[in-house]
Order: sequence, then C-alpha cells, then structure tokens
Amino acid sequence: MELKGKRVLVVGMGKSGLAAARFLHGRGAVVTISDSRPATVLSAEIEAMLEAGVAVETGGHGLLTFRRQDLLVVSPGVPVDTPELQQTQAFGVPIIGEVELASQFLRGKVLGITGSNGKTTTTTLLGEILKHGGLAAQVGGNIGLPVVEMIDGITDDGWSVLELSSFQLETIDTFAPKIAVVLNITPDHLDRHGTFENYAAAKTRITENQTADDFLVLNAEDKPTQMVAAKTRAQIYWFSPRRPIKQGAFVHGESILFLPCEGGKAEPVMPVSEIPLVGVHNVENVLAAVCAARLAGVSAEKIREAVRAFKAVDHRLQFVAEINGVKYYNDSKATNVDATAKALAAFDGNVRLILGGKDKGSDYTLLADLLKSRVACVYTIGAAAEKIESQLNGMVPIQSAKTLDAAVQRASADASAGDVVLLAPACASFDQFTSYEHRGRTFVALVRAMEAK
Repeated sequence: MELKGKRVLVVGMGKSGLAAARFLHGRGAVVTISDSRPATVLSAEIEAMLEAGVAVETGGHGLLTFRRQDLLVVSPGVPVDTPELQQTQAFGVPIIGEVELASQFLRGKVLGITGSNGKTTTTTLLGEILKHGGLAAQVGGNIGLPVVEMIDGITDDGWSVLELSSFQLETIDTFAPKIAVVLNITPDHLDRHGTFENYAAAKTRITENQTADDFLVLNAEDKPTQMVAAKTRAQIYWFSPRRPIKQGAFVHGESILFLPCEGGKAEPVMPVSEIPLVGVHNVENVLAAVCAARLAGVSAEKIREAVRAFKAVDHRLQFVAEINGVKYYNDSKATNVDATAKALAAFDGNVRLILGGKDKGSDYTLLADLLKSRVACVYTIGAAAEKIESQLNGMVPIQSAKTLDAAVQRASADASAGDVVLLAPACASFDQFTSYEHRGRTFVALVRAMEAK
C-alpha cells in the first residue's frame, strides 16, 4: 500500500485511531482525523494530533471532509453504518479499519483470536506459550498495542498474536491470519450489530481470506462456531473439553491430548488439574491455546510449562481477597450474559452477584437457571439496572445498589463465611466508568480498602 502523498481520513480518536493517524503521517500521507465528540472532551488528543502534524475535525463529521480523501481508516468504535461512511462508500472511496491498514505492512505470521468470551485470556496465554517455546512473538490488537504500533516490533520469522473484536473484523479486506481461532459465538454487541446473525457474520470474517495453507481452530461444542467450518478454505482443527475429536485438542479422562491429524496418534500435553485458572470455560481456552501453539510449532512439553506458570489476567475471574471467610472475585471483563454465565458456572453456590452497567441489547433471563442454583442475591448497578430487575424479578433476591461502591458494601454486609462476592456485570462499563478495566480496578480498590480495616 503506497501512502506517500495520499489524502487519508481517520475516523474516530480512540486509541487505535490515534495510532493509525500517527502511522499514516509517518509514512508520508496527508492525514486528517475526525471525531463526532466535542473538542472539550478531546483536548489532550487534539493537542497530540496537531503536534504530530495531523489536521483535526471534532464536534461532528463534515461530508466534504469525507469526500476529499483517497482512503478512509475507521476506528473500531465507529459503526460502519454511520451516514457519512455510507455516503462516502457510495462515491467509491475505500474504507478499511486499523487492522487491515496494519496488515499491509506487518511482517511475519499472524495468529488471530476472536470469540465472544475468552479472547484476552487465550491471546495472552498464547503469547506466553510461543515465547516460552522459543519463538519471537508479540501480543496486541484489541488488547495492549494497536496493530499499527506492532509493525516495527517483529521480524519475518516472528508471530503477532492478535485479539480481534467483531468491530475490528468488520472492516478488514485482505487480512488473513496464518492461524485463526474462534473460541465461541454467543449474543453480544447487539446494540451495535442489530442482530445475532450480523454479529456472527462479523466474527466469521476472520477466516474469509485464509487459504488451504492456513489453519482454523474451532470449538467443537459451540454450534454457531461449528458453522464457521463451512465458510473456510483453511485446514480445520477442533477443540473439545467433552469428547475426543478427529483432529485437534481434547480432554480424555483427566488429561489434555493433541491429535495432529485424522487417524494419527494422540500425544499427551498435560493433566487438566495443572491448569491454574478457575472455571470450565478456561479449560476451553487452554485447549484452544494448545491447538494453536502446536500448529505454530511449540512442543507439548513447552506448552505444559507455560500453562502451569500462567496467572489469570486482570479482570477475568481474578481472585482479589478473602475477608472473614468471604472470597471476592473481579470479572469486570464479563461484559455480556454468556461471560457472566461462565463465571457463575465456576462456583458451586452462595454467590452474591453484582450485575449492571450499560446494556448491550442483552437478554438477562438466560441466566435464570444459574441464578436459581448458585446465587444468593443480585445487586444491580448502572443504567441497565431497571431492565435487569424487570427481567429477573421473582427468580432471585435483588437489591438495587445503583453504584459499584454501594453494591460492594451491601454484598459484604450480607455475606457469610463461605460466600463469594462476584463482579460479573454482563454489561458494558461506559455508563459509570471509562472502561471495564476502570470498573475492575475500582472493585479491587474497594475490596482492598475493606481488607485494610
């Protein structure tokens, strides 16, 4: 992709948009960045862009600004059905995302991970496994570094391990990972995608440019994920915690095995008991990582060593403290109903669950069975509280706490030794917090303050 002298508009001044603008300017493009938010909330970003030599438009998108470009690069946070983007597309201006832009320049091989839940844990774990196995590897994408900031960090024989969201995948064009992993597909971001079918289609795009020389790792126990198999030219490998599969990673008895090819001999990798992460869903994450790492050339022995040394990622079923016999877990990354369900399934009962935040078009009644069998009380917070209370009325005791601070205080006061206080909100964080990390850090700080008393 030749950028020198090209007029390029970056839409959205989020983390990846800012990174893309800096990269494009550094490659000689004439760059403008546009954001619909007012200048008053973007003062630091505006200053940084102007100092970098990038023109800035805020407070709305000007149609003429969009039409006077050779290329548009869209940030993940900007919906592709934004009117200005749709009109610009009609004029034939190419529109891509930051991942697609970076893929034109990224050397080495790409290992891409997507799914509704488990992406961050699996991506981080795979990065650790590849490094422990002696491979040059870097991790980024939807976590850590934007992909354009990874371009200078890898050589031709290295691996870029990328967490990829549906927002990032819906704006690819030629992007094709050597190994793609689809962990699961359950309803999420319906407020953005409109329908589950649209959301699933965005996830499926991870494999659309793969060839017969590439690999696709799929969850044999997740029906929507199974359907991706019909849409790929890549070699398919499966993972399952329940049964042997013909090619891939699976649990047999108390051990994880890897079968390199149909009709081949399964090789032992590690006992399930050595996985240091809580929950059945994390067994699935490890199986996916085992499969992808073996395909990347890491030995079973090195995989076992790396998994055993791995620690839970912050905000993903993270144990915080035990106070007076009550255990506190931070799963702020549980931003959809399925993630909350997986968190609840990790505990036998006596859970005091904090739910709420910004609703994403979710159906909270899907938690009914787990609430009845495992949850002593639900404490609602944030903008989604009224909807959650309405949908769960009569299923479980509910307290309207409004804020996270109040929810932690009430849950702590109600809890007895042996109980679990769990933050697994099933919602986005953007009503009361700047990110799920901000929400998780706040929860941890509240618990630490109680522990210090």
